[in-house]
Amino acid sequence: MISRVLSAELAEFAGRRVTIAGWVHRRRQLKSVSFLIVRDRAGLAQAVFHDTALPGEESVVEVTGTVTASEQAPGGVELTEAQVRVLTEPVQAPPFDLYRPSIPAALPTVLDHAPAALRHPALRAPLEISAASVAGFRGTLDRLGFTEIHTPKIVASATESGANVFGIGYFGRPAYLAQSPQFYKQAMVGVFERVYEVGPVFRAEPHDTVRHLAQYTSLDAELGFVRDHRDVMAVLREALAGMLDSVRDRAPAAVATLGARLPDVPQEIPAIHFTEAQRMTGEDEPDLSPAQERWLSEWALAEHGSEFLYVTGYPMAKRPFYTHPDPDRPGYSNGFDLLFRGLELVTGGQRLHRHQDYLDALAARGEDTGPYEGYLQAFAYGMPPHGGFAIGLERWTARLTGAANIRQVTAFPRDLHRLTP
Repeated sequence: MISRVLSAELAEFAGRRVTIAGWVHRRRQLKSVSFLIVRDRAGLAQAVFHDTALPGEESVVEVTGTVTASEQAPGGVELTEAQVRVLTEPVQAPPFDLYRPSIPAALPTVLDHAPAALRHPALRAPLEISAASVAGFRGTLDRLGFTEIHTPKIVASATESGANVFGIGYFGRPAYLAQSPQFYKQAMVGVFERVYEVGPVFRAEPHDTVRHLAQYTSLDAELGFVRDHRDVMAVLREALAGMLDSVRDRAPAAVATLGARLPDVPQEIPAIHFTEAQRMTGEDEPDLSPAQERWLSEWALAEHGSEFLYVTGYPMAKRPFYTHPDPDRPGYSNGFDLLFRGLELVTGGQRLHRHQDYLDALAARGEDTGPYEGYLQAFAYGMPPHGGFAIGLERWTARLTGAANIRQVTAFPRDLHRLTP
C-alpha cells in the first residue's frame, strides 16, 4: 500500500492498490455505477463505485482503489474497487460549479469568493504561470551570479520622491509602505555587486483601471560595474528568456488550459530612442501614451518580428532623480522601458553612482537631503557604475495569458476599492 499517490502519477502504479486524496471535483451517478472525479494539486483522477453514496462537490476525501486502464478517464487510468473516506465536508457550496469548463460568474463575484473560486482550473492556471515565472527569474539570476536579498517594506521616506505613498504610524513616528526596494538594492550593489529581490511594493495611486493595483509583486534586479544601461538591458533579456523557459517546463498544463501563446525572446531585443518613437508616432509629449505603446508594439512585431521592444533615452524630467543622464544628450536619460504586447512591462536604466551627483540631483529638484541620508550613505563610501530594472509580475502574467484585467491573474488584489478578502 502506498500512503498517497498524486493524480498525475497514477499510471505508474497500474494494477496496484493506492490511495489518492483531494477535493471532490464532480460526481456522476448512473443507474448501476457512479464516478467520482477527485482534484488534487497535480490534476484530476477518476474513481469508480458501485452501490456507494458519494460525498458532495468540494468535500475533502481519501479514495483507495486499484489502478486500472481506462481510455475515458483522466490520464488513461482510474481507480476501481474503490472506497472513499471523507476528511472534511463543506458547509456551503462554492459561488459557481467548479467543474464546468467556463466560469459563469462576473469578476467581482470571483474576487469576493476568491478562496473557493481560485480552485477552478482556469482561475488557478494564471497563478501557476506566475509561480513558474518567478522560479525562472530566480534561476536565471542565480546562474548569472546574483544574490537574492530581502529588504524592508516599512520605510522613512518615499522612494520615488512622489506623494503616492501609503502613510502608516510607526511607534509614534510617520512611516510609509515602500514604493520599491530601489534604495536598498542599490546599497546592496556595494555589498554583492549583483542582487535581486522578489517582493511586494505599494503604490497609493488612485487609478481604477484594468492595469493598476495598489499592491503588486515586483521582480527587481540591480547590477554593478555596468558600462551603461545597455548592460542592464542584456541581463533583462536573459531574465525574460529564463522566465519563459520555466513556464514551458513547469506549467505546460496551465498554459494549455488557458490556450496561452508564449512569445519567443529575440537574441537581441530591438530598441529605439524615445525621440525616434515620438517622431514615428507624431507625438511630442515627455512620456509615451498607452496608444503610442500599442502602436510601437505593433511596429516592432511587423518590422522586427518581436513582441518585445526597448524604448531608451526617456527625458530626464520623467525619470527619478537617481537616473543617470546620457553623457552625450544630458536632457535625456540612460533609462529605458520595455514594451510587451502593447504595454509597458519593465522600467530600468543606469543609476547615478557618485555621491556629489546625488547631492546635485536633489538640489536641482529643490529637495532636502535630510530624508535621504541613509540612502546617500552608501554612495559616500564608493559605489561602482550600476543599474537595474523592475518587472511587475501581475502585469507580466496578464500579458502572457491574455487576461483583460490584471485582477484576473492576482489571487487577492488590492486596489482603489478592494481590501478584502
